[in-house]
Amino acid sequence: MTRYTSDPNRVALQANTAPFGNTLLIGAGPAAIHTAVQLSRGWSSKLGLLNREGPHAAQLLQELIQSQQCVTSRMHGEHYQHLEGAVRLEHFYAGYQTIEVEGSWDTIVICTPSDSYRDVIRQLQFERLPFVHTIILLSPSFGSNLLVNSELPINRSIDVISLSTYFAATKFDAASMTTAYTKAMKKKVYAASNQSNSWSIQPLQLFITSLGIQCDVVSNPLEAESRSITMYVHPPLFINEFSLDQILRKEPSNKCMYKLYPEGPITSQVIHVMAELWREISRFLMSCGCEPINLLQFMNDDNYPVREESLSRYEIEHFVELEPVHQEYLLYIRYSSLLIDPFSSSDEQGKYFDFSAVPYKQIYQDERGRWMIPRIPLEDYKRLKALYGMAEFMKVQMPQTLQLIQLFEQRLQQFIAEQGASAIHPEMLIDSTIEDIDAIFSVWECAT
Repeated sequence: MTRYTSDPNRVALQANTAPFGNTLLIGAGPAAIHTAVQLSRGWSSKLGLLNREGPHAAQLLQELIQSQQCVTSRMHGEHYQHLEGAVRLEHFYAGYQTIEVEGSWDTIVICTPSDSYRDVIRQLQFERLPFVHTIILLSPSFGSNLLVNSELPINRSIDVISLSTYFAATKFDAASMTTAYTKAMKKKVYAASNQSNSWSIQPLQLFITSLGIQCDVVSNPLEAESRSITMYVHPPLFINEFSLDQILRKEPSNKCMYKLYPEGPITSQVIHVMAELWREISRFLMSCGCEPINLLQFMNDDNYPVREESLSRYEIEHFVELEPVHQEYLLYIRYSSLLIDPFSSSDEQGKYFDFSAVPYKQIYQDERGRWMIPRIPLEDYKRLKALYGMAEFMKVQMPQTLQLIQLFEQRLQQFIAEQGASAIHPEMLIDSTIEDIDAIFSVWECAT
């Protein structure tokens, strides 16, 4: 593996002591490229990239030939410049069938969306990967660790580690699929392993810390997977009549995802749903022996803060002790305070950065003209459905969660009926949630 960097004086770990050994990243999106470059700073001795067959893999293969197998990570902001660099990949696999046993991969990092994890594990065929001892789930959803475990060989003790969320916000550079551009890094992420004596959790924590991100190790993968802000925020904001009207329309929308009604979806009722969803998830987490989050503190301290003039430190830290109506009031204040970036500087006209002006991603057509629903809220719906199924297993009532699921399904079926099933991408018509929940239960029952 050849390493290129804008900081040649940086001290890296010796290649022969790289804690993750030979590392294969699954998925070839911006997150995978960014992660590969960071792992090349002494954490992995050899790097490979795999993407499922298709137009994306074919185009990337051509660009990798032109770049001599090099991928590049660019960063926004001077304080992140030391993380820029490039790395030459040892292998790029355009499809699962091309994996070589002699690749001798030790660690796998799955960088695909969580709803593809089962398919990824099945197609990897672990008999071809006899040396793999660690799997890192870069962006799992609730229950992903258990789901992945259900597909692993029973005679292999593989360390499966869940992060709470991907540790950055990254997109492709406009000019190339081999260059990732990271516009922001998380302040804090959580991690947990399925193994009580995990040999990779501490190196992973050190790796993330080396990027300037706090990494807290928790005892249960479900607890780590519950520390994703999208789990609490996306369903109430984007599975409601207002948002679904914008997402499912063919005409461009001039509404924004994080604005107050009528410019956006945020109303007192939406905030009530958000608080109720958090309360239901909290009850479920406690039934699993996991520590729930303080939602307001999680939003403020782990994600994006507001000024203390808007929310006092006392209100943030004692949020869980307050009456429900007080909690909802504070959540509304939080979103109102983020209509602008409260830490930006005003321009000559006294205007601040319009932080909430994020347009909706709407339905779109693939290369064959079939309609697709964007991952927000499709992925959020799938996450909710898995969560609800697990709660049923634990006999925890989640009526608000069920209402969100039913509303999305109602609007989805209405859209399919209007367009005709033949005009819809097959992924929109397939629901593997019941199968996923059954697989999770099979592992859960064995573990308990």
